[in-house]
Parts: sequence; C-alpha cells; structure tokens
Amino acid sequence: MITEGLTNKIEITVTQNDTAKVFGSGELEVLATPRMVALMEECAYKSLTPYLEQGSGTVGTLIEVKHLSATPVGMKAWAESVVTKVDGRCIAFEIKAYDECGLIGEANHQRFVVFNEKFTQKTYSKLK
Repeated sequence: MITEGLTNKIEITVTQNDTAKVFGSGELEVLATPRMVALMEECAYKSLTPYLEQGSGTVGTLIEVKHLSATPVGMKAWAESVVTKVDGRCIAFEIKAYDECGLIGEANHQRFVVFNEKFTQKTYSKLK
C-alpha cells in the first residue's frame, strides 16, 4: 500500500552522457538539469512500483524543480524521495538531489497511477 512517508534513494555517477552539453541544455560539462530531473522522477516512480497492481504504472503530471548547484563529471549524485500526500491515484512527493558536496536540487513532484494498456491505447489513438 502506498502511504505518506514512503521513501526511496537512487544514485548515479555523473558521466559525459549526463552533461548539459550532451542534453542540449547548455554548453558545460556538468550534470544537466534535465538529467537531474530524470533522476528525481526515476527515484519517485521506482518507490511506487512494488506497491502497484500488475498492469499498472505511474506517469509524472507535475514537477517544480530548483537546480541549486553544479555537479562535475565523475562525482556521485543521488536523489531521495518521500511521499507527502496520497489522494486516490494522485501521489505527491518532495525530492532532494545531492552530490558528494551537498544539496544540488529540490523538487515537488506529482505522479498519477494509470492502467498501462488503457493509457497506451488512449495515447496512441492520437495517431488515427
């Protein structure tokens, strides 16, 4: 059961493929903001996966993020998520990202539980 207070943590080591230069969000070889956001979302969704019915998943519906400090290639970075509210199929999170020197980002995030097959069918019906 998904409850308030549920936590998760995931970690990466920043590589060239994680940089603003590669992501097209800048010219520097530092952890890209879009990559940090992806790390945060991954942390949140993976915290929920063990508690979902078979055939269900979650999609991100909101993220408000602050990127507070740059992280160089070669340094470890991680995200820590905590569920702050459960309202039916809508789950809210507070997420913080860190590197080996301290806090690098903060986010408020919402995810919505979906039935994967139905969601995919509805999405791809746009092509018809």
